[in-house]
Amino acid sequence: MAERIKCLIIGSGPAGYTAAIYAARAKMDPVLYTGQEMGGQLMITTDVENYPGYPDGVMGPQMMDDFRKQAERFGTDIRMAMITKVDFTGPVHKAWAEDGTEIHADSIIISTGASAKWLGIESEQTFMNKGVSACAVCDGFFFKGTDVAIVGAGDTAAEEALYLSKLCPTVHMLVRRDEMRASKIMAERVMKAENIKIHWNTETQEILGGEEVEGVRIINNKTQEVSELAVKGFFVAIGHTPNTGIFEDYLDKDDTGYLITKADSSKTNVEGVFASGDAQDRIYRQAVTAAGTGCMAALDAERYLSEKEII
Repeated sequence: MAERIKCLIIGSGPAGYTAAIYAARAKMDPVLYTGQEMGGQLMITTDVENYPGYPDGVMGPQMMDDFRKQAERFGTDIRMAMITKVDFTGPVHKAWAEDGTEIHADSIIISTGASAKWLGIESEQTFMNKGVSACAVCDGFFFKGTDVAIVGAGDTAAEEALYLSKLCPTVHMLVRRDEMRASKIMAERVMKAENIKIHWNTETQEILGGEEVEGVRIINNKTQEVSELAVKGFFVAIGHTPNTGIFEDYLDKDDTGYLITKADSSKTNVEGVFASGDAQDRIYRQAVTAAGTGCMAALDAERYLSEKEII
């Protein structure tokens, strides 16, 4: 027999937990499924210094634990499991958890986030949070005054390289081909920056170091010349994959898989289904913006349930 609830939140992290706080306070009795990575990308982040309310900074996992406790304080039913299937074809939205539990929800808030793409080399994981990062805006400040490397050739990589160039003496940009994929204006800005050194036709062989990153070994894929760069930070900017696969048959997405929401709202193309956080934000991807859209989704869901006279 299916479990009937007013509000199902799929995914945790800043968006999901914030949505849960607002939904619980609005008497929506939310049930939150954390997903495979409870707390999202912040669970693999060390110092967070750019989130308001933490004047001395906070460790990512501690921050997410604080969010979780606050959501539970107001009565959120948090379940450490995944939603693996949905059906949005009927008037009541259906979802299935990995243990087979069938849920019928009057409203659904999606906060499944996005996962950074990685190069796939072993040393990348070895030095995670020890000099390796997928977010220059998040972590660049920690490498102020040191030389760094960034992998990527698109607009995001260009933006992050320019951001790092304001903090670091030299930014080594590792580009796999002999041209950039970034828009012309972004590529020109990078090439005009005096302290960004572009290494064309270059791939990463190994990230080097002891306790922390100390350098990177690179290879020119045309000449096969191998060299090493002394860097303290290694940033991967080859894109993100939104965790939106299970909504494929029901929700509108852009060409890279991010959920599309209606202007000035968290509403998707399906009535009663709302999207928040990095699952629908391809631009900012910050904890504070994710929390903001989680708030929006809960407020939109509350209005929807009120109009339906469910709460």
